[in-house]
Amino acid sequence: MEVLRQVASNFSRNKLRSFLTMAGIAWGVASIVLIVAMGDGFKEGQRKNTASLGENIVIVFGGRTELQAGGQRAGRRIRPTYADLSDIRAECFEVRKATPELQNQVNATSPYNSGSFSALGVEAAYSQLRTIPIDQGRFFDDADDTESRRVCILGNNVRKQLFGERPGVIGAQVMLSGIPFSVIGLSPDKQQNSSYNGRDIDKIFIPYSAMLRDMPPKDSFYLPGILNDIVYQPASLERWETAQQQVRRVMGRNHGFDPADKGAVRMWDTIESAGLVAAIFDSMTAFLGTIAFVTLTLGGVGVMNIMLVSVTERTREIGLRKALGARRRTILMDFLIEGLILAMASGTIGWLFSWGLASIVNSFPMPEMFAGLPVSGSTTAWAFAALAVVAVGSAFWPAWRAAALTPVEALRDER
Repeated sequence: MEVLRQVASNFSRNKLRSFLTMAGIAWGVASIVLIVAMGDGFKEGQRKNTASLGENIVIVFGGRTELQAGGQRAGRRIRPTYADLSDIRAECFEVRKATPELQNQVNATSPYNSGSFSALGVEAAYSQLRTIPIDQGRFFDDADDTESRRVCILGNNVRKQLFGERPGVIGAQVMLSGIPFSVIGLSPDKQQNSSYNGRDIDKIFIPYSAMLRDMPPKDSFYLPGILNDIVYQPASLERWETAQQQVRRVMGRNHGFDPADKGAVRMWDTIESAGLVAAIFDSMTAFLGTIAFVTLTLGGVGVMNIMLVSVTERTREIGLRKALGARRRTILMDFLIEGLILAMASGTIGWLFSWGLASIVNSFPMPEMFAGLPVSGSTTAWAFAALAVVAVGSAFWPAWRAAALTPVEALRDER
């Protein structure tokens, strides 16, 4: 209580200086919280945007060799095949799941309308890798694959084109390139600004085996077994590079190219991309956070000045307390706690301001690449840890000066 009384007394004697000091510390803490929250908001927005494509996936495309290997020339075209997929599943132990994609343009006709759409031949595991929400019905299962069933899933735009807003689409029949398929699932509208072969809402998904049998691509270079791409997911986020190396080795052996030849097989690794984006935002947050910490430090200098003035004004009081038996440690702790209370009270005001501002911002609709200003527990911990360092650093020297005074010196002071 005595320490709190002294803090109040110092504040009343130096109102303007104390107010500016508290405002500086409050703004420093608020800046740290808001800057870190902004960085977290951008990273979370990027994560959600990537998740609309698929969680931690890699898409493997064909390419052209850039290095000579096995006596074969550079510049050969490499296209992934189902045999590559089978070998990846069998040999690449760092790959959790892998699935094919075979794409073709088809004419789709319902009893109400028709249109030309992109059809994608995939397997049941596809929904575990790519983010394909199902609003009504279901996705493929293993039986649909093995039995090559003529079933399909419609993207939202496809459903609108073929059926409008009519109910009862599940179980209806559509003709795909003149072949009847039953609709077993509907995918709802989906925000997606990451794509490599078109938006999912504009696609028709059918079992890979049914597409291979009924409507293979008419590409003059197409041969049975060739795929547009392979989608896989590493078994571990920490070992995604090992998984990538294993996949390159398998495909290099199968197609006779050097696994180090990056041009032979092109990969879109969303894990690597997310890591690069996160590193950029972390660097930005660290830079701006350093500036905010400097602001907080300047506020700490203000605390130090106030405490030094307090020590000067209370010199005779300190001498009297020492003459009556107060220990040096007691004087040191009293002034140290006084400075910490002033800094922590200011920091709490700054945190409350930043939390309130973040809550207001988060109440508005957010753009796709930004998830708002999440004020997490770790952000709060970092802000108050920085505040504690500044507070101790700014209060220690005045407290040490006060504790170092001798009773004779202090009682001789005329102020």
